[in-house]
Amino acid sequence: MTAHKSGDPTTLNRLYGRQSGPKLRKGQQELVDTLLPAISVPEEGEVTAANLFGYDRPLHFEIGFGGGEHMAYRADMLPDHGFIGCEPFLNGVVQALGHVRDGALGNVRLHMGDALQVLSRIPDGALSFVYLLHPDPWPKARHAKRRMMNPGPVDMIARKLKPGGEFRFGTDHPIYLRWALMVMNGHPDFDWLASDPKDFQNRPGGWPETRYEAKARSIGHEVWYFRYRRKDA
Repeated sequence: MTAHKSGDPTTLNRLYGRQSGPKLRKGQQELVDTLLPAISVPEEGEVTAANLFGYDRPLHFEIGFGGGEHMAYRADMLPDHGFIGCEPFLNGVVQALGHVRDGALGNVRLHMGDALQVLSRIPDGALSFVYLLHPDPWPKARHAKRRMMNPGPVDMIARKLKPGGEFRFGTDHPIYLRWALMVMNGHPDFDWLASDPKDFQNRPGGWPETRYEAKARSIGHEVWYFRYRRKDA
């Protein structure tokens, strides 16, 4: 008998960690009250580019976007693509809303809550990119089942990516790094896009530095960048 529930984020069916922080200022609350409803992913139904943006287009999905800097950068760079970002932390969502407003980013849709609930409603093979950047490492062994880098979520990501689509993962945590490599190495649906160490030690083009990453570097952490390509069916 184990003292801890088995499984991973696809089977635990709950979010861990805090979901709110300091009280919002008036302008931030206005963003939540007005802009968020206008760009939120619908709570029910199939999640497709056509349903979200009115017509088919390459679709990107970010799991836990933090303050939204990466998502906003990519959305501004690729205005003819569609971006879905999921984040359970209210203050992160507010920051992302500010980026959407300031950048007039009409190609972004947000979900405040569990990313896997939205990902499960996306048709298989519909995504061009999936991003998982600096997820909570849950460093204690008994919490490993909470990590997004687990077979269940990775298998779902593989199903939702189109052949040739890309899964990008970044971390500054050595325990999570080793765990992620264990999960990803040998996965039947992915090719690792790296030929030597510099490919995962240097930030690829089109991958902006976020405030979280800058903070990690400021305290001496090394950062690793991984790109995986979905194999042909």
